[in-house]
Formats: sequence, C-alpha cells, structure tokens
Amino acid sequence: MYEFENPSQETIFGYLKKAKTIAVVGMSDRPDRTSFLIGQALQQNGYQIVPVNPKLVGTQLLGEQVYANIKDVPFHLDIVDIFRQSKFLPEVAQDFIQTDADVFWAQQGLQSEEAEQILRAAGKNDIVMNRCIKIEYAYSGLGK
Repeated sequence: MYEFENPSQETIFGYLKKAKTIAVVGMSDRPDRTSFLIGQALQQNGYQIVPVNPKLVGTQLLGEQVYANIKDVPFHLDIVDIFRQSKFLPEVAQDFIQTDADVFWAQQGLQSEEAEQILRAAGKNDIVMNRCIKIEYAYSGLGK
C-alpha cells in the first residue's frame, strides 16, 4: 500500500506563509461542498483563490474568474490545491509540470504514487498529499 511521506510540518507551514495565490482544482459552485467552503475560507484568510473547474468556465466563484485548467491561468500560482479523486492526480500532475506553480497539494484522503513520480521526475519536489489545507492553515498560527 502506497503511503506518501509529506514534508515536515515546518515546511508545510512555510508554503502557507509564503503563498498568496491558491488554485482550487475541482472547486464546486455548491456552497455546501467542501471545495467551495475551503476556497471561501482561504479567500477570507487573505489568499487570492483561483477556481478551476472546466464545467464552470465563463462563470465566477466568490468573485473570481473560473478557469478550465491550471495551464490556462495567466499568472503565477503559489499552491495548487486539488479536490479531485486520487485517480485524477496524475493528470493534474502532468498539467502542473507545464506551469510555474510552486506547490502541488492534494486534499485529505487523496494521494497518488504515479502523480508523485511525474512531479519528482520533473524536478517538482514541493508536494503535499492527504492533508487538508484549511486544517494546516488553522494549525499554522497564520490566522487572524
């Protein structure tokens, strides 16, 4: 059974401290969905969120333009926070390595050995998997 080894807690907090822009891949337009609630919480804590959902292109979520893919975002992403099933993580990893984004972050319950291999082969080593960004933020001491 594959078990991803995350960076140290200090490193994860460092990612959150440095970040300004966070893509939320798989963000829902339904306010009761975890992806929407976490995107909203990140925004309320001062991050610029970038909703990514091909089904919602041409709309806005929380006042931000929705993109079909992280490759379509015309500015730098500090963190790419993923709310898609683990089986889709390799596909997101392939997109990720075609951007200049800094941190690949798969939400709690999500991990993929294939995605990790794709990222590391491309020299992308800032990877977090199976961790909730909102929980990590709460523990980081960065909150207001």
